[in-house]
Amino acid sequence: MSLMKRGNVWWSYFYIDGVRHQSSTGTTSRRQAEVVEQKFKTEANARRHLLVQYDPKLTVAALITRFMSDAEPRPHHLYQFKALLPFFGDILVVRLNRNMAREFRVWRKQQKNITDATINRALSVLRHVLYWAVDEQLLQVNPMARLPLVRERRLKRPVMSLSEEDRVLAVVPEYLRRIVIAALDTGMRRGEILRQRWEDVDLNRKLLLVTKSKTAEGEAREIPLTSRLFDLLSEDPQQAGIVFTFNGLPLSWIRKGWLGALKRAGLRHFRFHDLRHSFNTRLMEAGVIQDVRMALMGHSGGSKVHSIYTHVELPVKREAIARLKQWVQQQRQGGQHASETTDRNGSGQASGTQALEEKNSSGSGS
Repeated sequence: MSLMKRGNVWWSYFYIDGVRHQSSTGTTSRRQAEVVEQKFKTEANARRHLLVQYDPKLTVAALITRFMSDAEPRPHHLYQFKALLPFFGDILVVRLNRNMAREFRVWRKQQKNITDATINRALSVLRHVLYWAVDEQLLQVNPMARLPLVRERRLKRPVMSLSEEDRVLAVVPEYLRRIVIAALDTGMRRGEILRQRWEDVDLNRKLLLVTKSKTAEGEAREIPLTSRLFDLLSEDPQQAGIVFTFNGLPLSWIRKGWLGALKRAGLRHFRFHDLRHSFNTRLMEAGVIQDVRMALMGHSGGSKVHSIYTHVELPVKREAIARLKQWVQQQRQGGQHASETTDRNGSGQASGTQALEEKNSSGSGS
């Protein structure tokens, strides 16, 4: 007998392929328990043969809501949902097709002047959610599985100069100033910085181990601290917890504060990720070779065989950071020297003009 009573509730016990299944029917009625058990057996057999019992009335909005509650979405997922839901929210998942993706691209460009790359990111998130639904047996197939994305043009990314760095650091809030310095001096991603923990900061060795990285190559990589970042972290060291916080609380989104700082500083648009690009460019101009830069930044080059296994020793990394410091000093001294030269030339020209005027004025007029 597959039904047994525990207390006042009937429980179902049955085997499929030697695997025992047990569940509470949630009822005290034997007749209702038999109906519930039959449903349990049907669902278990469908899972055995990979047959999906999907809900034909499931909307994209309902699927995204379930994804948010069960799949631990990342911040960029939540950001893209704001663009996806107004268009796809009320559409039934079973009616999704690739033509709707094309319509979404046209609609999105009508709403706002954005690039194809931005729309590609949103569609990629939708495709990821649909793949998750297939894995969870909510769908049989992913209707966006072979969705062709528009080819993206490679854009020039700005590199923040030292003068622009000084201007933004002068107006940025203190909590964000620490984060900006960390990005400029380590090349870490925003998510890596915001998840960095004190347990992985070794001030005695002036070393930082990345706590949580986007890529496997970047996990727990060692980054020597610059003098500026070491002084900043030494002001109030902690034994444990998140390093970069706001009023003692962890941060997950800094976009608004960053854009506000750029506006107050009167600077051109920089993505926060461009600080990582600036770090890489500065290392390159300081003469640091590509393999060392890749090791510091925690990524591998796909074109290089076995590049994922490349290991750069810590002394070489320390030398790279020392080169970066020297390069910054040379750039600042060069800029200061040029400014002083301009001042001297300007003042000398003014003095000569003044002397000529005085000579002419003191002449006889003949």
